[in-house]
Amino acid sequence: MRNVFMTVSYDGTNYYGFQTQPGGNTIQDHLEAAIVHLTGEVVKIHGSGRTDAGVHAREQPFHFSTSSLIPLERWRLALNGRLPSDIRVTEVREVPMDFHSRRSAKRKTYRYSINGNRVPDVFQRNLQYHHPGKLDLSAMREGLKYIVGTHDYTSFASRRSTKTSHVRTIYEAQMVVDTSSDYPGTHEQGIIHFYITGNGFLQHMVRIIMGTLLEIGEGKRRPEDMGIILEKKNRMAAGPTAESKGLMLWKVEYNEEVLLLNSEIADE
Repeated sequence: MRNVFMTVSYDGTNYYGFQTQPGGNTIQDHLEAAIVHLTGEVVKIHGSGRTDAGVHAREQPFHFSTSSLIPLERWRLALNGRLPSDIRVTEVREVPMDFHSRRSAKRKTYRYSINGNRVPDVFQRNLQYHHPGKLDLSAMREGLKYIVGTHDYTSFASRRSTKTSHVRTIYEAQMVVDTSSDYPGTHEQGIIHFYITGNGFLQHMVRIIMGTLLEIGEGKRRPEDMGIILEKKNRMAAGPTAESKGLMLWKVEYNEEVLLLNSEIADE
């Protein structure tokens, strides 16, 4: 048996998230079907985490055990030829048998994108939340600072969360305003990207943080309210859940040594 590690990129617009569900049409469903078609082997893939319906991924790792002897360099091309055009495998490697895409992950980064221009970009409309109204970006940047650190994020977790602990650590949270595009209207607020990096995230956590930050940007809340909301540990204290289409799993990071096979370590 081999433990195969892959990363996949996808536009989640037409899917019900990454993890398989009774209704089907998830990224996992399509990947597993492509593997069966390629190898004749029924496998269960294990992702680095879940994504909600409509959420995208630039880099989402997953792994699975296989007895297939197909050379690693052939997997990517072969699977991509069997996948929908909005799902693409980008990396393939063999990893130790005890590696796990979720449990071995050290840092995850999500990006949330807001188009703040009067006219939405028709080419990016599925990847950006459009907010043509004026936003106080300085206040949003200030509010973002309060979520950094180790906290109980119950206020920013879905009420359907089944996790026994809502304590997580956010290492970094930053806002980047992009006005470089020549698309009409970018002389206004531009495209506003929020990058949030942590050791793990709760269901809807980033989207609820963003929904609350949007209320700060609209003047409905103060930046310091983010700290007060955290302390309350009550979902009702936070803002709405922002639309899923603006969210993208940006990257998942591992300690490099957990990805290395014993033979690779010996060769160093």
